[in-house]
Amino acid sequence: MDKKAAEQKIQELSEKLHYYNYKYYQESVSEISDYEFDMMLKELIELEKQFPDLKSSDSPSQRVGGDITKNFETVEHKIPMLSLGNTYSKEELDDFDGRVKRGLGDEEYEYFCELKFDGVAISLHYENGKLIRGVTRGDGSKGDDITNNAKTIRTIPLKVRGNDFPEYFEARGEVFLPREAFNEINREREENGEALLANPRNAASGTLKMQDSGVVAKRKLDCYLYSYAGEDLPIDSHEEGIKQLEKFGFNVSQTYEKCQNINEVFEFINEWEEKRHSLPVDTDGIVIKVNSLAQQEQLGFTAKSPRWAIAYKYKAESSTTILKEITYQVGRTGAVTPVANLEPVSLAGTTVKRASLHNANEIARLDLRVGDTVHVEKGGEIIPKITAVDLTKRDLGSSEVEYIKNCPECGTELVRAEGEAVHYCPNKKGCPPQIKGSIEHYIQRKAADIDSMGERTIHLLYEKGLVKNIADLYDLTYEDVFELEGFKDLSTKNLLKGIEESKQIPFENILFGLGIRFVGKTVAEKLAAHFKNIDNLSRASFEELIEVPEIGERIAQSVVEYFQDQDNIELIERLKSAGLQFEIKETIIEQKGNALEGKSLVVSGVFEHYGRDEIKGVIKQYGGKVVSAISGKVDILVAGENMGPAKRQKAEKLGVKIIDETEFRSLIKEN
Repeated sequence: MDKKAAEQKIQELSEKLHYYNYKYYQESVSEISDYEFDMMLKELIELEKQFPDLKSSDSPSQRVGGDITKNFETVEHKIPMLSLGNTYSKEELDDFDGRVKRGLGDEEYEYFCELKFDGVAISLHYENGKLIRGVTRGDGSKGDDITNNAKTIRTIPLKVRGNDFPEYFEARGEVFLPREAFNEINREREENGEALLANPRNAASGTLKMQDSGVVAKRKLDCYLYSYAGEDLPIDSHEEGIKQLEKFGFNVSQTYEKCQNINEVFEFINEWEEKRHSLPVDTDGIVIKVNSLAQQEQLGFTAKSPRWAIAYKYKAESSTTILKEITYQVGRTGAVTPVANLEPVSLAGTTVKRASLHNANEIARLDLRVGDTVHVEKGGEIIPKITAVDLTKRDLGSSEVEYIKNCPECGTELVRAEGEAVHYCPNKKGCPPQIKGSIEHYIQRKAADIDSMGERTIHLLYEKGLVKNIADLYDLTYEDVFELEGFKDLSTKNLLKGIEESKQIPFENILFGLGIRFVGKTVAEKLAAHFKNIDNLSRASFEELIEVPEIGERIAQSVVEYFQDQDNIELIERLKSAGLQFEIKETIIEQKGNALEGKSLVVSGVFEHYGRDEIKGVIKQYGGKVVSAISGKVDILVAGENMGPAKRQKAEKLGVKIIDETEFRSLIKEN
């Protein structure tokens, strides 16, 4: 294909991909299958590789991320991003309305109401309809350039729809992490033994400042736009600006309403007080703006905020109660969480007796003392939290809380790694909640899948001294189980049957079930696929582990430390003897030729004619060996679409031959 034809094809593919992306993410309409979309994207990426000077900043290929930003450039806002004045009182809203009325004299005015989303403010700059820069709010006058990360957010247009856009404008809005995506991230972190993210807002903020945009792309951030800004824009009201953003293809939350007076504003506030909880993102209030832009200019600004807008914040349901004591819970990974035990208090329709205090830093921040009168809220309307102490009611004889130094369950001295907020009990093999937690982790569906066993049964087995680790499960007899409280013949047989059937569970599931810190389900699958069996994995060095795709230093170090512990080696030997699967079951490969005989190949990216596993199978059919990591021993890198730039750079540096799918098919003469 010549350059002119390529340019035309790239333009055609880009327009189609932008259109399908808009239909899917803005209108929830799938006009083509995911496969067809991916194939079009692959074709576009291939053409951009062949003709790199034709690749534009608004290309749909920019969505996948992969750029590394070492330092975020500070950018001065052309129009300051001022904060809004807040109020929790409808009386103060009446006062605000009075100030607006006095400022505008006899003019009629109306308000535009929007929900206030709990995310991170962002300003998106467009020139000639293309996204050229994304900037955080920062201090209001300057923010950080996070353009590469902004481009990975699917609902942010890289190129606006239509042709009637100004030469330059800004679209401002709120980047957020939907609750569902936030919960999924925390589920994965829990599986990996990592500390959970505190809330979606902080998670969104941290994600936007990540250096690797490829990681940002996987976080599934979203963005609602609520402001159309620039010089000499052809609009007269905020409402017209919102309609223009919608026309351009921006994601505008359909929760806004124009109100003719302050009474209609109150009605809007009342309507959304409960209804807002059904939205996919946390909200904490309503933003009220004078609709007319001319009237906004007439009203002007204070030093910190506009006089024509205000944020009404819903009061988090709060109550006061007495802090009776602080107790400490030990989790599966040994993490110790302090818990506030409270005098029972009614809150949001439920009776609250306990609240999480997170860690020692939080206790110190609040300056909590046993006997204090504390303010309790339901954070996100779900988890009770202590927000403050009523110091006027504090007992003068009270003393500061001294965080425990030893595990409340086993007495072992706690440790706290540098830079971490959480204290840990290091006694994994002798601490009861860690032992029982490790067994609960092992029997779950994603691991050994022993669904006939639950938390209560594990507790009974542990208390009877029958089970101290997961290997002990395979020594249980009928008599052991039958004697447990509540067990009869059928339930005993079902439990033993579930344990027996777990011996057929694949290696990668059992590896996950071992509970190695930071080794979640996905990591376990990658390690199993790479090392094939537990013996290879146990002998792997730190350097060999980090060669595995997506295995970082923290995971590698954790795996090395796990297999350096003789008790863990003995545990695995017992599981082997019991008949557990500790190697990948290889299928017999039908040989089709020897074109790749004696060669080691790495496969990376997405392919048109093969799935990832399929192309690996083809390599083996032609005598080749598939390896996961680039090294000096690799002969060929088969590069598909969306392959990470780091892998290509390493292959080039080591002199590894790089071929694409067409060359691969030619090499094995499979046309």
